[in-house]
Amino acid sequence: MNTYQRMVLASRPSGEVQASDFRLETADVPAIADGQILIRNHYLSLDPYMRGRMSDAKSYAEPQPLDATMIGGTVGQVVESKHPKFAAGDFVAGMFGWSEIGVSDGALLRKLDTTHIPLSAYLGPVGMPGMTAWFGFNQIMQAKAGETVVVSAASGAVGSVVGQLAKLRGCRAVGIAGGKDKCDYVVNELGFDACIDYKAGNLEGDLAAATPDGVDAIFENVGGAVFDAALARTNAFARVALCGMIAGYNGEDVPIRNARVLLTNRLTVRGFIVSEHMELWPQGLTELGGLVATGKLKYRESIADGLAAAPEAFMGLLKGKNFGKQLVKLI
Repeated sequence: MNTYQRMVLASRPSGEVQASDFRLETADVPAIADGQILIRNHYLSLDPYMRGRMSDAKSYAEPQPLDATMIGGTVGQVVESKHPKFAAGDFVAGMFGWSEIGVSDGALLRKLDTTHIPLSAYLGPVGMPGMTAWFGFNQIMQAKAGETVVVSAASGAVGSVVGQLAKLRGCRAVGIAGGKDKCDYVVNELGFDACIDYKAGNLEGDLAAATPDGVDAIFENVGGAVFDAALARTNAFARVALCGMIAGYNGEDVPIRNARVLLTNRLTVRGFIVSEHMELWPQGLTELGGLVATGKLKYRESIADGLAAAPEAFMGLLKGKNFGKQLVKLI
């Protein structure tokens, strides 16, 4: 390859993301210097957090710069190396964004063993989404055997792992997802005890029926009405791992009507950003990798073909059109 493609942020969206907010560019493949590695990316991860980065509003991280390669996690293969710890042919994970090519000095670049774990899984259950689930479940929810756990966006890359970890711990796992197909998958394939279809029109009633003993821990990815319904079912001293508020990512209000239970039920609510806890990643990824390699942790992927398809896939992700982890295949 003499040239490669990359996708840049062309404009900041107002409301819903549009295809015109992105621009596909062609660039020359750079020559690497001593100590650098050239990587051909095979898969790009699309994640809800990217919507927040597209805005210039104050947040936990700096905004995505305009006219620069969109941020994103990638896995790929080393094609050339002038670094002593990496060789051509090595599979690696990095943050090279919406781009077919990445250049690294080795910092934050992770070698991958694809003997028993597929390459793409390192962007899902054995990557950032899996670690997000692992950290929220183990460090915040701290659910014990016999307790009831509720997981929103339960068929997604993060929620699906949370529910399976809960079942391995001996918990009752109740998912919330959009549509019968997703709910059937959550129960029949992932092993949740129940899954509520929030599109069916009886969210609060269905959730009450599925949690007869109340809710001891919530993993929240959505916010809005879904979060409110789960809060209403909490038991005293329930714990909430607040991971995402996708219901409000386009600027919509996400009010909490049941805020009184935060006090009356003495809830612990903790928001978290998993990249701020890198010291736990080796432990978490080792555990998750072992579960995937032995078939104890199942996952599903939605794969868009080619970098040009990334904007449409990303817009679909924000509307729940994906089924499982959303990836873009780059090679």
